Amino acid sequence: MFRSATLRLTLWYLAIAMFISLLFSVALYNVTTNELNRGLHSESQSLYNQFPVFQNDPHVNFKPQSFYDTSSHRILLRLIGFNVIVLFAAGFSSYWLAKRTLEPIEAAHHQQKRFTSDVSHELRTPLTAIKMESEVALLNDKAPVKELRSTLESNLEEVSKLEGLINNLLRLSRLEAEELQQNYEKTNTTAVIDGAINKVKKASDQHSIVIDSKGTNEEFFGDKESITQLISILLDNSIKYSPSGSHILVSNTKSKDSITIKVKDEGVGIDPIALEHVFDRFYRADNSRTKIGAEGFGLGLSIAKMIADVHNANITLTSKVGQGTTATVVIPKNIPA
Repeated sequence: MFRSATLRLTLWYLAIAMFISLLFSVALYNVTTNELNRGLHSESQSLYNQFPVFQNDPHVNFKPQSFYDTSSHRILLRLIGFNVIVLFAAGFSSYWLAKRTLEPIEAAHHQQKRFTSDVSHELRTPLTAIKMESEVALLNDKAPVKELRSTLESNLEEVSKLEGLINNLLRLSRLEAEELQQNYEKTNTTAVIDGAINKVKKASDQHSIVIDSKGTNEEFFGDKESITQLISILLDNSIKYSPSGSHILVSNTKSKDSITIKVKDEGVGIDPIALEHVFDRFYRADNSRTKIGAEGFGLGLSIAKMIADVHNANITLTSKVGQGTTATVVIPKNIPA
């Protein structure tokens, strides 16, 4: 589809370029030949004035038509050669420009297709589980109440997963619309970090993980709710991939124009190859991080990255396998332009 679109756009660009070139060539030919004709007429008239004796002599012609015709022909040939060069140069340039113009659209199209495919897959998994468990329960006419209750509880868990996925997708849609910039206000690191820790407190208690925080209270402009969500996502990931009884440290520092918030854990770490894709939607590394029973759809860090992008902030992850991961968020103090 995009190959044919590229060729069509190339032809349009080439047609426009050749139209302009030919129009310029015709205009140049007319101007040049007219100027040549005027010059020959002026020179011949000057010679007649200098030698009046030849003025009425039919055998003397100071303005030979053959010279004019030859010169006009040479001009025409050179303009044709020029247009041939323009044709090839414009062809290559048009193809390059058309390809470059359509590349972002093609990338967005492929991303949308992948996103739709990933969402379909993630929705199908819990729905299949709910359907299978329900069918098994219906086939057993003598199923005990305890077994039926267990099936219902399992189905409710899957429904909760679906609800979480849908909520995350809605957040992504909201972030892509950049509506957060309308909610910018003066906030501070203490409110954001404390709010994020409170959001994940239940999960940290369940895993017996202690979350500590240190740093001074710094003010900045942004959407408090979304920045709190960003930090809570980082904390939630640290909790999922950290052993029971470990510590997580949330710290913040300041510079002249920005503040830096770090979330450091003592978890299993991330493989360097997987580290390049952790912000991709639905990406979950096929390594030790997926073998410790952590649940998720792979949307958390994508949402965190988009929150950072809307705030003109920078988010990075550094990690060593078996030693832990550090997430760093650098947020401008002032409202992004």
